Amino acid sequence: MTRTVIAQPLTAEAFAPFGDVLGVSGSPDKIINAGRCGRFHDRARLDFGPEGRAGISIFESKAVAFPVEVDLVERHPEGSQAFVSMTGHHFLVVAAPDEGGRPGTPQAFVAAVGQGINFHRGTWHGVLTPLHEPGLFAVIDRIGETPNLEEYRFETPYRVEPGPDVVEAGLIEAS
Repeated sequence: MTRTVIAQPLTAEAFAPFGDVLGVSGSPDKIINAGRCGRFHDRARLDFGPEGRAGISIFESKAVAFPVEVDLVERHPEGSQAFVSMTGHHFLVVAAPDEGGRPGTPQAFVAAVGQGINFHRGTWHGVLTPLHEPGLFAVIDRIGETPNLEEYRFETPYRVEPGPDVVEAGLIEAS
């Protein structure tokens, strides 16, 4: 038996309990480079803990198609973790609230072109889930000597399906 989660478009408000949405909204905070560039300043709360440093890694993941089964989530107790698509494609973001040290019911979001995400320290989240090939991402996270990964497998997996808002927004093609 599986349980169903309906994916919604990624918005800063809906994602706020889990982290930050990286993207352009509103007017730039500053105009730089002789007027040719708008800077949207300090869009994420990066956290690498007292024993860590920032690192940028490149992840390459196989793409998936809806419906997506989620049976594994993870979290990073020592630092935040940001994902930025290097190909500009949509990707699925799954996050779950912490309920006494275990993940609660997940929520699912589809990132639009031009959006990335930053999971706050300790946030339960699904594995990298691109919806298009190639699944290349720049990942900004904590580099350090102490363990920074906890995994949890759901006894009963969740099935993530796209909601009507995801289709209407053009984040996936209607089937």
